[in-house]
Amino acid sequence: MSDISLGPVRRFRAPTAEAPALRIALILLAVTGIGLLVLAPLVTVFAEALSRGIGAAVASLSDPQAWSAIRLTLLVAAIAVPLNAVFGLAAAWAITKFDFRGKAFLITLIDLPFSISPVVAGLCIVLTFGANSMIGGWLVAHGFPIVFALPGIVIATMFVTFPFVARELIPVMIEQGRAEEEAALTLGASGWRVFWTVTLPNIRWALLYGVLLCNARAMGEFGAVAVVSGKIRGQTATMPITIEMLYNEYLSVAAFTMAALLALLGLVTLLVKTSLEIRHADALAAQRRH
Repeated sequence: MSDISLGPVRRFRAPTAEAPALRIALILLAVTGIGLLVLAPLVTVFAEALSRGIGAAVASLSDPQAWSAIRLTLLVAAIAVPLNAVFGLAAAWAITKFDFRGKAFLITLIDLPFSISPVVAGLCIVLTFGANSMIGGWLVAHGFPIVFALPGIVIATMFVTFPFVARELIPVMIEQGRAEEEAALTLGASGWRVFWTVTLPNIRWALLYGVLLCNARAMGEFGAVAVVSGKIRGQTATMPITIEMLYNEYLSVAAFTMAALLALLGLVTLLVKTSLEIRHADALAAQRRH
């Protein structure tokens, strides 16, 4: 009986055990891409802002119109982000805790701002709430203008940033399921008590991450706000719109200083998010040890 040759035996190799040269090449590619697309523009913005010294940069921010833009941006974020947190939490709760017809359609509506251009969204708001529309005309006649005013900017910002909170919560709430809430209900807890003592503690980190991302996006929104605000200096010009105005007027130091300040606000939000993620990871590790 002849021996059957099975050929050379291959050694088992883990799927992630790539060759050292390939790993180094992939790391260099990732670092290069991040450096060119993220770090280089940020460095350029701060370098241009300080090109004439820190005194000129600080002086450009002391302009009343600059302060008006900063206050308006922070005010819009302070209004839009909490409202989006409430709406996003309600949408995630409805999608993950209840079965009903039209759930897929509701999920599609949540994702709609991701697929529509912010400029188109702003135009839709103008057509709906503008002075020439039925709703907008009635509001203007009663002293509550929407377009070219703070309410229109808030609505546009909320539309663009709405998915962030809901999309952060939905996967977490789906993974957790309904068992804990149903157990609490069977023990006699009310709906509000179940929410505050069971649901909210389980999703607090995801909710906080969504709020932080929503806040960063709200402060930097340009397209939709540019359409509905009218770009009125000192009244409806937010920080991104003011940056465009200053740059078009060749006031480069003022424009880049405002851009650097806006970038700093975004970086602070990112640092807070990263810090919370690290603390959250440590808390989870401690829970597993105990």
